[in-house]
Amino acid sequence: MISERNASSRRGSNRRTILKGGAIAGLSAMVGIDRSAHAFAVPSPLDQPDFFPICVWLQSPRNAEAYKKAGINTYVGLWRGPNEEQLAELEKAGMYAICHQNATGLKWKDKPTILAWMHDDEPDNAQARPGGKGYGPPVLPSVVQEGYAKIKEKDPSRPVFLNLGQGVAYDNYIGRGVRRNKPEDYPEYVKGADIVSFDIYPACHDNEEVAGKLWFVADGVARLKKWAGPVRKVWNCIETTQISHKSNKATPLQVRAEVWMSLVRGSQGIVYFAHQFVPNFVEAGFLRVPDMLEEITRTNLQIRKLAKVLKSPTIEGRVEVKAENPAAVVECMVKEDAGALYVFAVNLRGEKSQATFRISKSEQFEEASVIDENRSVRIVDGTISDSFDPWGVHHYRIEKGS
Repeated sequence: MISERNASSRRGSNRRTILKGGAIAGLSAMVGIDRSAHAFAVPSPLDQPDFFPICVWLQSPRNAEAYKKAGINTYVGLWRGPNEEQLAELEKAGMYAICHQNATGLKWKDKPTILAWMHDDEPDNAQARPGGKGYGPPVLPSVVQEGYAKIKEKDPSRPVFLNLGQGVAYDNYIGRGVRRNKPEDYPEYVKGADIVSFDIYPACHDNEEVAGKLWFVADGVARLKKWAGPVRKVWNCIETTQISHKSNKATPLQVRAEVWMSLVRGSQGIVYFAHQFVPNFVEAGFLRVPDMLEEITRTNLQIRKLAKVLKSPTIEGRVEVKAENPAAVVECMVKEDAGALYVFAVNLRGEKSQATFRISKSEQFEEASVIDENRSVRIVDGTISDSFDPWGVHHYRIEKGS
């Protein structure tokens, strides 16, 4: 992906450079790998009901305390690492890491700091040829699967993380080179991981097919969920800066919407992309922008507070939602915890609308508390009506006899 000092860009994309660390090759057979559980030498936070992975991509451990205050709990990628200094600094801060499996990392495998191992980034994209001689084809899915087998051979106790590019959400992405418009590759790529992720950044995208259409994030999550099946976790990346665009970037409220539309569509982990490259390079981008930092912190702390609920099974068909404005799209996810019903809702369009939620089996419900908004809404004949601003987000908690 991106170094701490530089990045490469490519026409028609916000393509990040591939993070090279420990080339992986080897075993081609996937037989014998048990995906149903991970026998960690120490208990994994991923198995805890109150832990929700909220991550930053390829950031310096020197900022770990600042990220921790912002509600981040995991680093994904360690520049030219992991090394002892990086892991020790994250351990001191109480931060987890997802990193390449090198000799140093394996020395730490009996400690809890390393949450998962990772592949090189975006193998589904066209790969740079040596010496700056253009781009070749993507890494073959079979090579990713072989790398997975080799990682698991050395440490079967931890999951393996794979981040894919924007082709997950955007078939016509030029950065896939000869495999452009070939979504059939992705069911094969995901076989090489236990946790699969992807990145697309619509707010600062430079292609009009995607630019400003934040719902590409949600659609990518839905597609990846389908390809990943029930045995793999799906995470996704979220933009926080203008990255390489001269002017366009997500607003704090748009970042919040991207996070919640991801969760509503079933994402099980969030990875923030913090780098900025123009007009100047800033590694820890959103830490330097007060309103963005405030909103990301608010969102993260809300997710952490609701982690147990978010990790509970989704209840399909319990609530139907419809936006009155045909230009708006409001979607929701329904959970239940301790006898209360939770409805997480988001407007996937930049259009204001009233939305109506129809709740089945609602005879015992009278009122819904709007979480963290210091207000409530009445339930009349089994329905809730509420207003959604462009990219608006509301969460409701409904108790029997409320």
